[in-house]
Amino acid sequence: MVALPALREVLAGRDFRRLYGVRLVAQTGDGLLQAALATFVLFSPEREPDAVKVTAAFAILLLPYSVIGPFAGVFLDRWRRRNVLVRANLLKALVTLPIILLVLAGNDGPLLGLVVLTVLGIGRFVLAGLSASLPHVVAGRDLVTANALTPTSGTIMAAVGALVGVALRSALGGGDTGSAAVLGCAMLAYVGSAGIAGLLAADRLGPDGQRPGDTVRGVAIGLVEGVRELRIHAQAGRAIAVVGAHRIAFGVLTAGGLLLVRYTFNQVGEADSALNAFAFLTGAAAAGALVGAVLTPGASRRWGAVRWSVFALAQAAVVGIGFILVGAMAPSFPALLLGAVSLGFAGQSVKVCSDTLVQRHIPDDHLGRVFALFDMIVNVCLVLGISVMAIASPTSGQAPFVYVGVGAMLIAAALWYRRHDPRRVRTGSASAG
Repeated sequence: MVALPALREVLAGRDFRRLYGVRLVAQTGDGLLQAALATFVLFSPEREPDAVKVTAAFAILLLPYSVIGPFAGVFLDRWRRRNVLVRANLLKALVTLPIILLVLAGNDGPLLGLVVLTVLGIGRFVLAGLSASLPHVVAGRDLVTANALTPTSGTIMAAVGALVGVALRSALGGGDTGSAAVLGCAMLAYVGSAGIAGLLAADRLGPDGQRPGDTVRGVAIGLVEGVRELRIHAQAGRAIAVVGAHRIAFGVLTAGGLLLVRYTFNQVGEADSALNAFAFLTGAAAAGALVGAVLTPGASRRWGAVRWSVFALAQAAVVGIGFILVGAMAPSFPALLLGAVSLGFAGQSVKVCSDTLVQRHIPDDHLGRVFALFDMIVNVCLVLGISVMAIASPTSGQAPFVYVGVGAMLIAAALWYRRHDPRRVRTGSASAG
């Protein structure tokens, strides 16, 4: 578990608290933004999404992590990361204005998608910058505690922001006007996050080794260097790969869950009931992630990051997929919630371990681009999983063979990762000797 002395030691650092505050406020804004867009596009009574529209909506939310990722990483290893956090948040607030105007005009076409892509693409610099900056405000054994605390708290605050956004929209009478008001609150959150980042010293977050050449060629060279670092430091590369496997599974189950609550657990016209059910499903996954964050630091120190990750993946394959299969086919909403808890627990446990392995094995002057590649890979995997569901699932979301296939993939990933556990390899070598 997360030891209270270690947690107090991490939180005692003033600059860590400021960096932590940047994440919490920014991701609250992200949750508000996503709630406004979801209620506008996916859970509006007059707009009935099919599997393809669900895929398109999630792709818009996630592709900036893939397209902008390599560029973010290279520039984060050249630009002052504090400045990136300030300016990117302010720019996100500014570009949210056109989204508000489009929502008020009832425009859910390609132009809205383009502007949303722009906002989320800018946000890529914020999240990649936060991950790359963390080793500058936390050191040593406390890094795993910080990695458990910060992304988990950010995910929880995004979920809280989404729930607040849904409630606020409902309190304002719903409709497109309510969605626009929620977007206005997201703008304020981005401005607040920029203000907190401005409290940090300009050079406090690195990078340690700045190099000139912020050009397209420099980006390409930096991207190749990031890939080379992952090949050199294979343990970090494998850690990223298992997170990618989980994200494929999570993508399948996110799209499946949305279709299930929209068309199996509710009537077609009951958009508000479907939205509430999806909020509960999201909350269940967040609760599982919280449990994973609490247990992972202590468990990974005791058994090792690889062994704990293997356990997390295996339980998701057996317990999580089992409950989801029952929930989808019975159908049973409580079983679906239990499956979401299991998948959320696995995702956060594996991510905390993988973040720490990357931070320990990759030199700081390449850390920004490697974390950006990390985000790119796992979000491509998430979109891939959602796309699989769009192709293979009926509109009802009842696709048992897809869910069984996901379970088999997670088992295979766990077995492959276990083979490369450094502790297991050392033990085997010692036994042979």
